[in-house]
Amino acid sequence: MKHDRKHRPKPPGEAGSLHPRNLHRGRYDFDALMKTSPALATALRKNPHGDLSVDFADPESVKLLNQALLRHFYQVDSWDIPPGYLCPPIPGRSDYLHYAADLLAETPGNPGNTIPRGRRIRVLDVGMGANCIYPIVGSRLYGWQFVGTDIDPVAVRSAKTIADSNPVLKGRIECRLQPSEQNIFRGVIGDREAFDLMLCNPPFHASLAEATAGTRQKVRNLAASAKKKGTRVSSEGKPQAAGGLSLNFGGQGAELWCPGGEAAFIGRMIAESAEFGEQCLWFSSLVSRSDNLPGIYRHLKKAGARDVRTMEMHQGQKITRAVAWTFLAPEQQADWCQTRWQ
Repeated sequence: MKHDRKHRPKPPGEAGSLHPRNLHRGRYDFDALMKTSPALATALRKNPHGDLSVDFADPESVKLLNQALLRHFYQVDSWDIPPGYLCPPIPGRSDYLHYAADLLAETPGNPGNTIPRGRRIRVLDVGMGANCIYPIVGSRLYGWQFVGTDIDPVAVRSAKTIADSNPVLKGRIECRLQPSEQNIFRGVIGDREAFDLMLCNPPFHASLAEATAGTRQKVRNLAASAKKKGTRVSSEGKPQAAGGLSLNFGGQGAELWCPGGEAAFIGRMIAESAEFGEQCLWFSSLVSRSDNLPGIYRHLKKAGARDVRTMEMHQGQKITRAVAWTFLAPEQQADWCQTRWQ
């Protein structure tokens, strides 16, 4: 098993910064965003330095920011999620897609190491959620064709509504319900289907209790930060939005936890991916905890992965990573590129 832990040198750019192609590098241009989405003004306030800032303690304000970003940068005018569902940060989600695009570019046999673009590139998003962020950003930036899967019917309906409501996404995103909580690829990948790339942001926590404790810790951390910055805080110590609404980190059960947590989910994914090794060029998954990596590498070796890449992504002080693997030998990868991408 070829194993490149660091993938490749970090793309040129500032240390700790987002990928050089990420449209969200630097500070938000709130004036430009408000011109595109006037409703965003209700979510902004001035910080102690006199600069405009989003009230990140208010989930509705975060949703308004996402709507503005999607409209301004991706021409997606209709985007919403059901109450309580995950509202992800778009800059970080975009980074995963850019590093995955670099991975495709480096595939043996790809002429010129250029990023393959257009509808001929098919991507599978496992657990797309109600927000449909990966298919939106990937189809808009690279023209890729997406299939998104989820075990939650509400999430699938929400993602399908987004895909169908925006002309720029029409015909580019297919949403499928995974009928079995025990399966990841079985039941949603057809016998003759092929995908160039698979993406996944797996559930992090191992139980509902752990997810609840993690959310409480986030609330405490954000409350402490809010006090330092002069943000209004509720009597329970929770940052408040306008109208006194307490902070609510979005996310349904399947988005936040599963038995065994991230490590167990990725282990199951790796084992099942071996059954579809000739139908997908690159499998990949985000990995939140670095101490899960040794176990993941053991799973990949056991499953027979031929090549493994670990991609580090820097978002300020935060470091995230994605692990990618393939069951195809270099000559098979080259044949894939020549037959599908030319």
